[in-house]
Amino acid sequence: MFIFTKIIDISLPLDSKTVIYPGNPPLKISTIKSSSGTSFHSEITIGSHTATHLDAPRHIDSKGKGVGEIKLDNFMGNCRVLDFTKIKSEGIRLEDLKEKKIRTGERVLFKTKNSERGFDKFYDDFVYLSGEGAKYLVTKKVKLVGIDAWSIKKRGGGDNTPHTVLLSKNISILEGINLKDVPEGEYFLIALPLKFTGLDGSPVRAVLLK
Repeated sequence: MFIFTKIIDISLPLDSKTVIYPGNPPLKISTIKSSSGTSFHSEITIGSHTATHLDAPRHIDSKGKGVGEIKLDNFMGNCRVLDFTKIKSEGIRLEDLKEKKIRTGERVLFKTKNSERGFDKFYDDFVYLSGEGAKYLVTKKVKLVGIDAWSIKKRGGGDNTPHTVLLSKNISILEGINLKDVPEGEYFLIALPLKFTGLDGSPVRAVLLK
């Protein structure tokens, strides 16, 4: 039996002020009145990698699994928030990860200076996961890797290793989470994608239970 005393929303808001990764489709929301005039509906245009979202293997491989084909236990279960706000490098390195003694098969969320700076504007120099760090996580057979950045890889960098090595092993990637007020420690994660068929990613509502 689980007893949770706190629900922490780590999702970014979806509205007219939502910051979009450069080059991704813009978010558009319009209100439509029904033909009967008795109700209202919203028409939403949104990219699959907008705000808080999950990457599926199809993001890097046209024949890879879509979000609707991934086991749900990737997206929910025990996880650890790891605090990397004090690292001096621009990316989370292998040595940084080894200090946290990552356990085989766990879900890990990375808290960095990105959360402290906020998500009201796009920053080219956001903290990311290094390629060597991603390869190390594969050896640990983690189920999910989350990061408080618009992307897990370096902005403008030619190394796509963080995406390719994780997604090729069906390790889910959760991007765009806000961990500003979340201390390092153990939590229960729920970050379910919409059940799109064959889609490369999906926006999610991500929460931590304490």
